[in-house]
Amino acid sequence: MEERTEDEDREVLAGLSSLPPHRKAHSYSQQLRPTSTQNSHQQFRKHSLDEKRTPINTGSFYNSYDDDDDFFPGSSTSHIPGGNVDDLLQSQPLPEFLADGSGKGIFKVPIRSAVHAGRPPYLEIRPHPLRETQAGKFLRNIACTESQLWAGQESGLRVWEFHNAFESGCGLGGRVRRGDEDAVPFYESADTSPIMCLAVDHANRLVWSGHKDGKIRSWKMDQSFGNAFKEGLSWQAHKGPVHAMVISSYGDIWTGSEGGVIKIWPWESIEKSLSLSPEERHMATLLVERSYIDLRSQVTVNGVCSLSSQEVKCLLSDNAKARVWCTSPQSFSLWDARTKDLLKVFNIDGQMENRVDMPPVQQDQATEDETKVKFASTSSRKEKYQGTSFLQRSRNAIIGAADAVRRVATKGAGAFAEETKRIETIVQTSDGSIWSGCTNGLLVQWDANGSRVRDFNHHPCAVQCLCAIGTLIYVGYVSGMIQVLDLEGNLIAGWVAHNSPVIGLAVGNQHVFSLATHGGIRGWNIASPGPIDHLIRSELAEKELVYTRRHNVRILIGTWNVGQGRTSQESLTSWLGSIISDVGIVVVGLQEVEMGAGFLAMSAAKETVGSLEGSSVGQWWLDTIGKALEEGKAFERMGSRQLAGLLISLWVRKNLRTHVGDIDAAAVPCGFGRAIGNKGGVGLRIRVYDRIMCFVNCHLAAHLEAVNRRNADFDHIYRNMVFSRSSTATSAGASTSTQILRGANAMGSNTEEAKPELSEADMVVFFGDFNYRLFGISYDEARDFVSQRCFDWLREKDQLRKEMSAGKVFQGMREALIKFPPTYKFEKHKAGLAGYDSGEKKRIPAWCDRVIYRDMRSPPTSECNLECPVISSIVQYDACMDVTDSDHKPVRCKFNLKIARVDRSIRRKELGKIMTSNEKIKSMLEGLNCVPETIVSPNNIVLENQEMSFLYITNKSMKDKAIYRITCERQYTVATSEEAPYNPRGAFGFPRWLEVTPAAGIIKPEQNVEVSVRNEEFHSLEVSVDGIPQKLWGKDTRYKEVVLVVHVQGSFSKKTYSQRIHVRSCLSAMTIRTDSKSNSVRRNQGG
Repeated sequence: MEERTEDEDREVLAGLSSLPPHRKAHSYSQQLRPTSTQNSHQQFRKHSLDEKRTPINTGSFYNSYDDDDDFFPGSSTSHIPGGNVDDLLQSQPLPEFLADGSGKGIFKVPIRSAVHAGRPPYLEIRPHPLRETQAGKFLRNIACTESQLWAGQESGLRVWEFHNAFESGCGLGGRVRRGDEDAVPFYESADTSPIMCLAVDHANRLVWSGHKDGKIRSWKMDQSFGNAFKEGLSWQAHKGPVHAMVISSYGDIWTGSEGGVIKIWPWESIEKSLSLSPEERHMATLLVERSYIDLRSQVTVNGVCSLSSQEVKCLLSDNAKARVWCTSPQSFSLWDARTKDLLKVFNIDGQMENRVDMPPVQQDQATEDETKVKFASTSSRKEKYQGTSFLQRSRNAIIGAADAVRRVATKGAGAFAEETKRIETIVQTSDGSIWSGCTNGLLVQWDANGSRVRDFNHHPCAVQCLCAIGTLIYVGYVSGMIQVLDLEGNLIAGWVAHNSPVIGLAVGNQHVFSLATHGGIRGWNIASPGPIDHLIRSELAEKELVYTRRHNVRILIGTWNVGQGRTSQESLTSWLGSIISDVGIVVVGLQEVEMGAGFLAMSAAKETVGSLEGSSVGQWWLDTIGKALEEGKAFERMGSRQLAGLLISLWVRKNLRTHVGDIDAAAVPCGFGRAIGNKGGVGLRIRVYDRIMCFVNCHLAAHLEAVNRRNADFDHIYRNMVFSRSSTATSAGASTSTQILRGANAMGSNTEEAKPELSEADMVVFFGDFNYRLFGISYDEARDFVSQRCFDWLREKDQLRKEMSAGKVFQGMREALIKFPPTYKFEKHKAGLAGYDSGEKKRIPAWCDRVIYRDMRSPPTSECNLECPVISSIVQYDACMDVTDSDHKPVRCKFNLKIARVDRSIRRKELGKIMTSNEKIKSMLEGLNCVPETIVSPNNIVLENQEMSFLYITNKSMKDKAIYRITCERQYTVATSEEAPYNPRGAFGFPRWLEVTPAAGIIKPEQNVEVSVRNEEFHSLEVSVDGIPQKLWGKDTRYKEVVLVVHVQGSFSKKTYSQRIHVRSCLSAMTIRTDSKSNSVRRNQGG
């Protein structure tokens, strides 16, 4: 009898037909079937659930342009060995069941297209590189000159020249490293310390960089660039990082560092150092290093300082009023750029501050004590627990631990609320206003005197960067969005520019360039948004086939509830290792790796404080599975995430590695109070050929009657899964501030902005122990159906199919038709179907362990293209019934993916052809170059003593605004009959004796502006005594003449109208005196 049972089991495992054979009269299923076998066949084919099978396109795979056959032997139907029936069957797509609810709300398939309809077409200078390729090379900031784009990175500088902007990249195997194959050709400097900030000095044709090691370096714009080009002048400016740098109206370089230290590097010493030869570089460095003015020391009296001791966040030169703004995270300080006097200190709310900074104090002891979570009961409570069950005590311990940690986290919420009001960035607009952006999304407008004018909040996420061009303000957010505002703060347009935070904006070559944290750079035409966008989109869409590339990938998903046990290498090989020969990506999810009460409590505590290290048991599983996959030889483990008993990990075949990366991890607990990880989900997100794929391993609520709880668990996981860096990646651990701010601000956002991250992926795969059971059937009936292979009948009783059919769970997702026995519940180490639970409880067999997915298909017959870039089919879906190490059987599912992506180099080249050949587009861009007619008078100004004269600029246009700025081109000092040329200063380049106000601004149509030009009677003379700078004040009888240049542009014009104005200063009596301020030494060794 035992032999017969084993033979039957083997027969069931060998051929899993959906039709039952002829059965005996006493069979439970016999009572449900008609007498005719033929009628039975017809009845099974008319089952309601089977009617929702989705046909799959069984055509051959797309051939990859990169020869994917080298990566995956046998991945294409053309490579199936002839005569091998098993291989032929595995390559055929399986019929699928489609859940109801697709196309609704958050379960709607994301929109994809060849050219995104929701944002302007862009010039992609550097496509999003895989994060793993950027170690030590991440870009931090960008700046533009008239003809170049400069980017500071962690190891030096990069320079792109605009005349190469539409050129194709060097490709894989070119002279560039991985991650830059499709970037516009660029030049790279010799290695340096990480660059923290950049400043452009147009007058001297230099770019200045501030570094993490405290150094400042100069780089020539007009040099002949080559590999590893060298710096010019450099010096040690600060002990800590140079966080901010700006060039004032008078050419001085202002820098800020940690501790609120602000230093000024006078133009006179910089000019002298730049004039020295390379052989005298050491002398030049010493000359500049000894010349600085420490402003913090200057305003500190008896240890009391009105400035914030927090790091300097930003510096801004107000060239219109000749002032400098300095921002710390919570306050501003306003300085006179000429006299270097402190004018005002005020906070983020515009209130004046009289600050006295004290050393930081220790944290509240009560809070510190609360973090010490006690898991053991005190002796006074022993009697209370004597009558309590072990289960109840364990549950109380877990909830108590989670609550204690949550109280501590909540107590710190006040501090977090302050953090969301931090100042992140600052910019000046063409009308002279100052705008600041905060981490709570607030935009604040200030006047030139530091008075708060008004504020705006157009987006709930943190502002990261600002830039101004013409009459527009561009705002970059942590959400990846860019918004365009007018000077009144009205929102004109907004779009998602990147899929990660926008950390830099710069204006150049009629584009606004944006830098994302992942290192991608895109250029947005200044004519956007506008009619030009539609023309470019239409032209690019017509070229879709030119820049589309298609690839094939096979993915293996494995799920197993291991029941707190371990397994053998043979079992893992049977489950995974035996079918990976044609697989490129392997994702494995385990449930119940560890489930002890103490372990769950500690796991919950670690999750709350952001400590995401996995357990030693989890590590054992990762190492053991890795051996079965030949990790290190054939596959590389890319990331993993553990949440209590849940574990997910992902491996990639080595020769596919160059196209896979950006792995992120997430976890959502669904246990007690949505805080404990005994139930929940862990996920990994990766980018494969530029397409985002998410894999989620779930363990949902148990017990037959808990259907609604299981549905709710799925919904909770789907809505709340937020990805951050993988726990196995560099900088592993808690969610970054970016994710925290996103989550914190999501509550105030609209439905579209609060869309779950999973809903934006190109493919989502859910797998794990879903715990859905068979209903309306007894244990004996279920066993009989299984033994007779009546899986059609059993599927009719499947809770999950019923809920999916009703659109209550896994909405719009797909599952291959199940043709394997239920995988739960078995007695451990008992082989065959005889191993089903036969104990006292006799749990009804059920398909608890499942694999369900969504790709990009909306209609069932969608073809793989840029509108539907990921199409998947299942070629294998089965359970390993011979593995007996758990009460569940491991399940595996093999996917065949067709992926369409954009060749970035080719599309950029096509965009260049469109921009230079389309007459309508050229005409629109030319129309933006209009410069309003203006009149500037007088052409000559003579100043005597301390008198003031006026310069008038009139805008004659009836409809266009004129934007002007006044710079100093050169100066002559006339002594008797000799003239000495004057080297141009940085920025606007005014000499210290001359005050021009406002030196920049905007003129409305048919209006004029009055600019005051004044000779300061007591002007500053910078001299050095024993290497120590002194400030002398006095009159100078020499004649001085400067040439001012008035530059006028339209709101968006690249062209400029310029007019020169000669200003002569005539002073009479010679009176030299030392100002009271000059007696104090303005040099301090701090900072």
